[in-house]
Amino acid sequence: EVRSLVAKGYKEIVLTGVHLGSWGQEWGIPSGLRELVRAILDQTETPRLRLSSLEPWDLDADFFGLWRDHRLCRHLHLPLQSGSRSVLKRMARKTTPESFRELVAAARTVMPEVAITTDIIAGFPGETEAEFAETLDFVRETNFAGGHVFSYSARPGTAAAKMKGQTRPEVRKTRSHILREALEESAQAYRQKFVGRKMSVLWESVSELDEWGWQMEGWTENYLRVRAAASSPRWNELDHVELVEASGDVLRGVILDSG
Repeated sequence: EVRSLVAKGYKEIVLTGVHLGSWGQEWGIPSGLRELVRAILDQTETPRLRLSSLEPWDLDADFFGLWRDHRLCRHLHLPLQSGSRSVLKRMARKTTPESFRELVAAARTVMPEVAITTDIIAGFPGETEAEFAETLDFVRETNFAGGHVFSYSARPGTAAAKMKGQTRPEVRKTRSHILREALEESAQAYRQKFVGRKMSVLWESVSELDEWGWQMEGWTENYLRVRAAASSPRWNELDHVELVEASGDVLRGVILDSG
């Protein structure tokens, strides 16, 4: 399938799934995803390969050796959900803040500038002020490149919906806002590090600026959103771009040459 897509001109392949990290385990292949990624890199000519969300407990430090191949995009989405050990236990998550911290450190040892994004749930049943503070501190410490914050909402039939200590809606809303601000602050700091750098960008949307040109939007391999002008539409093209300014959640770039 990857070979077919590459032959049709696709520049980036994304592996995605509900539980991507467990791929192959149902066939008795514990390291199935690792073998799949290695096979795609070895046996196809895809310019880029990107992985979607990965549960932290499916990975180990050796997994990051795959990124020696620079076609594998330097972006990891690792859902944390909470930075509090006790909340993670109530969520039945198979990770701890300590193991998550070690995983992030291992990834950054191999890829110092990797974009690590995450998901956080605010106001899970029983979450105390102290537990929320643990999560906020962990988010600030980790310096994520971005992420999503969700206010907990009870789903009928789930264990969490029956738990004692359901947080009030206004508390969930306030905590969500605080966490979003913390994530956006670290995301801005991450984007700012790349101003002045030259990076490859894959253009994924094109709109006509005026009779003289086109506005392009696309992504770097480490998931920075870039906007630039071009004299002709360059959808699904890879260009070498100088990143000249960070504006909100977008970096403005100048196309140097096709790359």
